[in-house]
Amino acid sequence: MAVDEFLLSRLTDRPSTSLRFYQWERSTASLGCSQDAARAVDADFCRRRGVDIVRRITGGKLVLHDREVTYALVSSDDSLFSMTVTESYRRISKALSLGLRKMDLQPELAGAPPDDYKRGALPCFSHPGRDELQASGKKIVGSAQKRTGKKFLQHGSIPLEHDEAFLRSVTRLPDEVERMRMTSLSELLGRPVSFDWAVERLLEGFAEFFGATFERLSFTPEEREAIRRLQRQKYEDAGWTFRQLGPAS
Repeated sequence: MAVDEFLLSRLTDRPSTSLRFYQWERSTASLGCSQDAARAVDADFCRRRGVDIVRRITGGKLVLHDREVTYALVSSDDSLFSMTVTESYRRISKALSLGLRKMDLQPELAGAPPDDYKRGALPCFSHPGRDELQASGKKIVGSAQKRTGKKFLQHGSIPLEHDEAFLRSVTRLPDEVERMRMTSLSELLGRPVSFDWAVERLLEGFAEFFGATFERLSFTPEEREAIRRLQRQKYEDAGWTFRQLGPAS
Protein backbone atom coordinates (compact mmCIF):
# COMPACT_ATOMS: atom_id res chain seq x y z
CA MET A 1 0.00 0.00 0.00
CA ALA A 2 2.92 2.34 0.68
CA VAL A 3 4.28 1.59 -2.80
CA ASP A 4 0.89 2.38 -4.34
CA GLU A 5 0.71 5.73 -2.55
CA PHE A 6 4.31 6.56 -3.45
CA LEU A 7 3.62 5.91 -7.14
CA LEU A 8 0.61 8.23 -6.95
CA SER A 9 2.58 10.95 -5.17
CA ARG A 10 5.34 11.07 -7.77
CA LEU A 11 3.00 11.57 -10.73
CA THR A 12 3.40 14.88 -12.54
CA ASP A 13 1.28 16.60 -15.18
CA ARG A 14 3.17 14.61 -17.81
CA PRO A 15 1.01 11.63 -18.88
CA SER A 16 2.33 8.52 -17.13
CA THR A 17 0.88 5.17 -16.06
CA SER A 18 2.17 2.37 -13.83
CA LEU A 19 0.55 -1.02 -13.31
CA ARG A 20 1.46 -3.41 -10.47
CA PHE A 21 0.42 -6.92 -9.49
CA TYR A 22 1.41 -8.21 -6.06
CA GLN A 23 0.67 -10.58 -3.20
CA TRP A 24 0.74 -10.16 0.59
CA GLU A 25 3.22 -11.77 2.98
CA ARG A 26 0.42 -12.55 5.44
CA SER A 27 -3.35 -12.48 5.39
CA THR A 28 -4.28 -8.81 5.69
CA ALA A 29 -7.55 -6.93 6.10
CA SER A 30 -7.51 -3.53 4.40
CA LEU A 31 -10.03 -0.91 5.49
CA GLY A 32 -11.43 1.72 3.17
CA CYS A 33 -10.16 5.22 3.91
CA SER A 34 -13.40 6.32 5.57
CA GLN A 35 -14.44 3.08 7.26
CA ASP A 36 -15.00 2.84 11.01
CA ALA A 37 -12.58 0.09 12.07
CA ALA A 38 -14.68 -0.78 15.12
CA ARG A 39 -17.64 -1.65 12.88
CA ALA A 40 -15.78 -3.22 9.97
CA VAL A 41 -13.14 -5.56 11.44
CA ASP A 42 -12.78 -7.90 14.43
CA ALA A 43 -9.36 -6.75 15.64
CA ASP A 44 -9.23 -9.33 18.43
CA PHE A 45 -9.79 -12.21 16.02
CA CYS A 46 -7.17 -10.79 13.64
CA ARG A 47 -4.66 -10.48 16.47
CA ARG A 48 -5.22 -14.10 17.53
CA ARG A 49 -4.94 -15.43 13.98
CA GLY A 50 -2.00 -13.25 12.89
CA VAL A 51 -4.03 -11.27 10.36
CA ASP A 52 -2.60 -7.79 9.72
CA ILE A 53 -4.89 -4.75 9.45
CA VAL A 54 -4.13 -1.70 7.31
CA ARG A 55 -6.09 1.32 6.10
CA ARG A 56 -6.06 2.25 2.42
CA ILE A 57 -6.06 5.78 0.98
CA THR A 58 -8.80 4.65 -1.40
CA GLY A 59 -12.42 4.31 -0.40
CA GLY A 60 -14.67 1.28 -0.45
CA LYS A 61 -15.16 -1.49 2.07
CA LEU A 62 -13.01 -4.03 3.89
CA VAL A 63 -11.04 -6.43 1.69
CA LEU A 64 -9.39 -9.58 3.02
CA HIS A 65 -6.14 -10.01 1.07
CA ASP A 66 -5.59 -13.76 1.27
CA ARG A 67 -4.67 -16.08 -1.63
CA GLU A 68 -5.40 -13.45 -4.24
CA VAL A 69 -3.95 -11.12 -6.86
CA THR A 70 -3.82 -7.46 -5.88
CA TYR A 71 -3.54 -5.00 -8.76
CA ALA A 72 -2.75 -1.29 -8.61
CA LEU A 73 -2.87 1.23 -11.44
CA VAL A 74 -1.73 4.84 -11.09
CA SER A 75 -2.00 7.32 -13.93
CA SER A 76 -2.03 10.97 -14.93
CA ASP A 77 -3.02 10.17 -18.53
CA ASP A 78 -6.56 11.45 -19.05
CA SER A 79 -6.39 10.55 -22.75
CA LEU A 80 -6.49 6.89 -21.69
CA PHE A 81 -8.71 7.05 -18.63
CA SER A 82 -10.74 10.31 -18.83
CA MET A 83 -11.15 12.88 -16.06
CA THR A 84 -14.06 11.16 -14.31
CA VAL A 85 -14.06 8.45 -11.67
CA THR A 86 -16.93 6.60 -13.35
CA GLU A 87 -15.43 6.37 -16.83
CA SER A 88 -11.90 5.54 -15.69
CA TYR A 89 -13.34 2.85 -13.41
CA ARG A 90 -15.29 1.35 -16.32
CA ARG A 91 -12.27 1.33 -18.62
CA ILE A 92 -10.12 -0.46 -16.05
CA SER A 93 -12.93 -2.96 -15.46
CA LYS A 94 -13.07 -3.64 -19.19
CA ALA A 95 -9.29 -4.25 -19.29
CA LEU A 96 -9.60 -6.62 -16.32
CA SER A 97 -12.54 -8.30 -18.05
CA LEU A 98 -10.44 -8.95 -21.14
CA GLY A 99 -7.77 -10.55 -18.94
CA LEU A 100 -10.40 -12.78 -17.31
CA ARG A 101 -11.71 -13.78 -20.73
CA LYS A 102 -8.22 -14.99 -21.56
CA MET A 103 -8.75 -17.40 -18.66
CA ASP A 104 -11.89 -18.70 -20.44
CA LEU A 105 -14.21 -16.85 -18.05
CA GLN A 106 -17.24 -14.77 -19.02
CA PRO A 107 -17.27 -11.76 -16.68
CA GLU A 108 -19.78 -8.93 -16.88
CA LEU A 109 -20.17 -5.47 -15.37
CA ALA A 110 -22.49 -5.37 -12.38
CA GLY A 111 -25.30 -2.90 -11.89
CA ALA A 112 -26.08 -0.83 -8.81
CA PRO A 113 -25.79 -2.70 -5.47
CA PRO A 114 -28.61 -2.75 -2.89
CA ASP A 115 -28.90 0.14 -0.43
CA ASP A 116 -27.92 -1.96 2.59
CA TYR A 117 -24.58 -2.74 0.93
CA LYS A 118 -23.89 0.89 0.07
CA ARG A 119 -24.74 2.22 3.53
CA GLY A 120 -23.64 -0.63 5.77
CA ALA A 121 -20.38 -2.16 7.00
CA LEU A 122 -20.56 -5.29 4.85
CA PRO A 123 -17.19 -6.38 3.40
CA CYS A 124 -16.28 -5.56 -0.18
CA PHE A 125 -16.86 -9.06 -1.50
CA SER A 126 -20.33 -9.44 -0.02
CA HIS A 127 -21.83 -7.90 -3.18
CA PRO A 128 -20.56 -6.44 -6.47
CA GLY A 129 -20.70 -2.65 -6.76
CA ARG A 130 -21.66 -0.74 -9.89
CA ASP A 131 -19.30 -1.50 -12.80
CA GLU A 132 -17.39 -4.11 -10.78
CA LEU A 133 -16.89 -7.50 -12.38
CA GLN A 134 -18.97 -10.55 -11.63
CA ALA A 135 -18.98 -14.04 -13.11
CA SER A 136 -21.74 -16.62 -12.75
CA GLY A 137 -23.63 -13.99 -10.75
CA LYS A 138 -20.86 -13.62 -8.14
CA LYS A 139 -18.25 -10.93 -7.53
CA ILE A 140 -14.78 -11.76 -8.85
CA VAL A 141 -13.02 -8.34 -8.67
CA GLY A 142 -13.31 -5.68 -5.96
CA SER A 143 -11.79 -2.24 -6.66
CA ALA A 144 -11.48 1.26 -5.19
CA GLN A 145 -10.12 4.54 -6.49
CA LYS A 146 -8.60 7.78 -5.19
CA ARG A 147 -8.44 10.73 -7.57
CA THR A 148 -6.75 14.16 -7.38
CA GLY A 149 -7.55 16.08 -10.55
CA LYS A 150 -6.46 13.92 -13.45
CA LYS A 151 -4.11 11.88 -11.25
CA PHE A 152 -5.53 8.75 -9.69
CA LEU A 153 -4.81 5.43 -8.02
CA GLN A 154 -7.09 2.44 -8.45
CA HIS A 155 -6.33 -0.85 -6.81
CA GLY A 156 -8.27 -3.99 -6.15
CA SER A 157 -8.40 -7.69 -5.35
CA ILE A 158 -8.98 -10.79 -7.49
CA PRO A 159 -9.30 -13.92 -5.30
CA LEU A 160 -7.41 -17.02 -6.42
CA GLU A 161 -9.32 -18.93 -3.74
CA HIS A 162 -11.85 -17.81 -1.17
CA ASP A 163 -12.88 -18.83 2.31
CA GLU A 164 -16.16 -17.21 3.27
CA ALA A 165 -16.01 -18.51 6.84
CA PHE A 166 -12.60 -16.87 7.31
CA LEU A 167 -13.85 -13.57 5.88
CA ARG A 168 -16.89 -13.66 8.17
CA SER A 169 -14.62 -14.16 11.17
CA VAL A 170 -12.37 -11.24 10.17
CA THR A 171 -15.33 -8.91 9.72
CA ARG A 172 -18.06 -8.02 12.14
CA LEU A 173 -20.62 -9.64 9.88
CA PRO A 174 -23.85 -10.59 11.66
CA ASP A 175 -24.72 -14.29 11.54
CA GLU A 176 -28.10 -13.48 10.00
CA VAL A 177 -26.53 -11.98 6.87
CA GLU A 178 -27.06 -14.38 3.98
CA ARG A 179 -24.25 -15.93 1.95
CA MET A 180 -22.05 -13.42 0.22
CA ARG A 181 -22.02 -13.10 -3.55
CA MET A 182 -18.30 -13.84 -3.88
CA THR A 183 -16.29 -16.30 -5.92
CA SER A 184 -12.68 -17.00 -6.94
CA LEU A 185 -10.71 -17.95 -10.03
CA SER A 186 -10.19 -21.48 -8.72
CA GLU A 187 -13.89 -21.95 -8.02
CA LEU A 188 -14.92 -20.65 -11.44
CA LEU A 189 -12.35 -22.73 -13.34
CA GLY A 190 -12.69 -25.84 -11.20
CA ARG A 191 -8.95 -26.18 -10.59
CA PRO A 192 -6.12 -24.47 -8.67
CA VAL A 193 -4.94 -21.20 -10.25
CA SER A 194 -1.47 -19.81 -9.61
CA PHE A 195 -0.63 -16.15 -9.09
CA ASP A 196 1.82 -16.10 -12.03
CA TRP A 197 -0.66 -17.73 -14.44
CA ALA A 198 -3.40 -15.25 -13.53
CA VAL A 199 -1.13 -12.20 -13.71
CA GLU A 200 0.18 -13.19 -17.14
CA ARG A 201 -3.35 -13.17 -18.55
CA LEU A 202 -4.41 -10.01 -16.74
CA LEU A 203 -1.34 -8.22 -18.10
CA GLU A 204 -2.20 -9.43 -21.61
CA GLY A 205 -5.70 -8.02 -21.14
CA PHE A 206 -4.43 -4.58 -20.12
CA ALA A 207 -1.87 -4.50 -22.95
CA GLU A 208 -4.48 -5.46 -25.55
CA PHE A 209 -7.27 -3.20 -24.29
CA PHE A 210 -5.10 -0.08 -24.08
CA GLY A 211 -2.77 -0.94 -26.97
CA ALA A 212 0.14 -0.64 -24.54
CA THR A 213 3.53 -2.19 -23.99
CA PHE A 214 4.98 -2.43 -20.48
CA GLU A 215 8.49 -1.97 -19.16
CA ARG A 216 9.60 -3.39 -15.82
CA LEU A 217 9.57 -0.78 -13.04
CA SER A 218 12.47 -0.47 -10.62
CA PHE A 219 13.12 1.92 -7.73
CA THR A 220 16.28 3.78 -6.85
CA PRO A 221 17.71 3.41 -3.31
CA GLU A 222 16.32 6.88 -2.50
CA GLU A 223 12.84 5.90 -3.71
CA ARG A 224 12.95 2.68 -1.69
CA GLU A 225 13.82 4.67 1.42
CA ALA A 226 10.93 7.06 0.75
CA ILE A 227 8.58 4.07 0.50
CA ARG A 228 9.90 2.56 3.73
CA ARG A 229 9.50 5.92 5.49
CA LEU A 230 5.88 6.16 4.31
CA GLN A 231 5.29 2.61 5.50
CA ARG A 232 6.71 3.34 8.96
CA GLN A 233 5.06 6.71 9.43
CA LYS A 234 1.63 5.81 8.06
CA TYR A 235 0.81 2.21 7.27
CA GLU A 236 2.43 0.80 10.43
CA ASP A 237 0.87 3.53 12.58
CA ALA A 238 -2.12 2.39 14.62
CA GLY A 239 -3.24 6.01 14.77
CA TRP A 240 -3.82 5.93 11.00
CA THR A 241 -5.24 2.42 10.87
CA PHE A 242 -7.67 2.74 13.78
CA ARG A 243 -8.29 6.48 13.69
CA GLN A 244 -11.61 7.69 15.07
CA LEU A 245 -13.71 8.95 12.18
CA GLY A 246 -16.63 10.40 14.09
CA PRO A 247 -18.90 9.97 17.10
CA ALA A 248 -19.31 6.37 18.21
CA SER A 249 -22.67 4.92 17.18
